[in-house]
Amino acid sequence: MSERTLRLGMVGGGQGAFIGAVHRTAAALDGVFLITAGALSSTPERSRASGTAVGLPDDRNYPDWRAMLDGELRLPRDSRIDAVAIVTPNDTHFEIARAFTQAGFHVLCDKPLVHTSAQAAELVRSVRSAGTLFAVSYNYSGYPLVKQARELIAAGAIGRVRRVSVEYHQGWLAANLEQSGQKQAAWRTDPARSGAAGALGDIGSHAEQLVAYVTGLELESICVDLSTFVPGRRVDDDAGMLLRFVGGARGALTASQVCVGCENDLRLRVWGETGGLDWRQEQPNELHLATLGEPERVLRRGNDYLGPAARSATRLPPGHPEAFFEAFANVYRAFGAAIRVGATGLEAAAQHDFPGILDGARGVHFIETALASARSDVRWTDARFRPPA
Repeated sequence: MSERTLRLGMVGGGQGAFIGAVHRTAAALDGVFLITAGALSSTPERSRASGTAVGLPDDRNYPDWRAMLDGELRLPRDSRIDAVAIVTPNDTHFEIARAFTQAGFHVLCDKPLVHTSAQAAELVRSVRSAGTLFAVSYNYSGYPLVKQARELIAAGAIGRVRRVSVEYHQGWLAANLEQSGQKQAAWRTDPARSGAAGALGDIGSHAEQLVAYVTGLELESICVDLSTFVPGRRVDDDAGMLLRFVGGARGALTASQVCVGCENDLRLRVWGETGGLDWRQEQPNELHLATLGEPERVLRRGNDYLGPAARSATRLPPGHPEAFFEAFANVYRAFGAAIRVGATGLEAAAQHDFPGILDGARGVHFIETALASARSDVRWTDARFRPPA
């Protein structure tokens, strides 16, 4: 298995779904995965049409995910898919991921992982029991200079971390777009499908994972304010919170989808005793490094002065921009590398540097904790994540 292209199935991501095309491009970018099977839409007719449009063979272009699971299990082991990518709305993640995991398939699932910590804990147990691998598509951790920031902090380049600021601002939901029937807005603002959180779950979960990945800090407690600015909307569209970390660091997180003029403005700043780091997703090929008493330096992707993690996550020479697709592809490449060497266990995600099931479970816990804090009269809410037994 070490050299062959891995066979990937996909559930969801059919016609009209932005993220499905992103996943397919990212999975295929390095030749690690080839999409060979799929159930791409929510009805049999649309699923077949979507599969045909992306070139799936007729015999593996399934009407729904259950037919796909049954059909793949009937194939000889050396012909089945090696892994499945689940890119459906949030409310379907749990059932599909559990079924494929229990059947022995590796899984990559979109975030947020599931709706509740109880579901997350059951998925963790299923993964542990099956001995399979499970990745979660927190794709921003795939950027080379995000990996460089992580390496610098771990090496003590800015000293002990004192303060963190992470902002994720969009403006696409500043009006009631869901009433127009726009597909992406409709399910993201429907609590039955998105979960109880809106912007908090959709983009705030990315912000939480980015902080955890880069700094290695563990949340201790949070104080949260959630707002719904658009009349008639049933979930939050703006979130702000103060963060306290184990060890004494402090921080702030904002996640809003009503910031008119903002497109995908994700920014992370980290300050330590002797320096600071600043990275923005919309200018992802630069990392600003400040050192006490010295001029600011700008580190750029693709250069030999970067560390091994950043260099290995780079495909093009300096000056040739890499961005969203490549970062997403780095998650797939690391996940595929773990499959190819036969890695097992929950620790495989950290060993091979891809977001794993425990990152997904922690993200669900973060969302639940933030919702509880926003609804409570208690100023600070314990946010420590305890991995499921």
